[in-house]
Amino acid sequence: MTTANRSASAEHDVRAVLEKQVREWNAGSLLGFMETYAKSESTRFASGGDHSLGWQTVFDRYRKKYGDREAMGRLRFSDLEVTVFAPDTALAFGRWHLKRAADEPSGLFTLVLRKTGEGWRIVHDHTSVAETK
Repeated sequence: MTTANRSASAEHDVRAVLEKQVREWNAGSLLGFMETYAKSESTRFASGGDHSLGWQTVFDRYRKKYGDREAMGRLRFSDLEVTVFAPDTALAFGRWHLKRAADEPSGLFTLVLRKTGEGWRIVHDHTSVAETK
């Protein structure tokens, strides 16, 4: 397989991880959503000037903030860009949008993914929330 083919395959696999996130979220499965993150003490989530370190800590943060279907709403990603830096390292950038009964928060995300024995997993997630207009 050529380098270009490997890179295209890796990009496809990373996009599949993001599709899984949306699918699991919209099915109401935070645990399924979290399967896309590396189960590591060094997995990092940053947002709003704070950060969480460790898979369990990130999961606990999601459960606290999005503990029921109403809080989760319906997730959509757009403007996805995936850059494969190495056979086991990629960067994903995009926009997220939640549609809920009371509001529609949105923002940007930047993810660093590593290819592990379990497949591509998020090791760093930096998500921002756009100001409401």
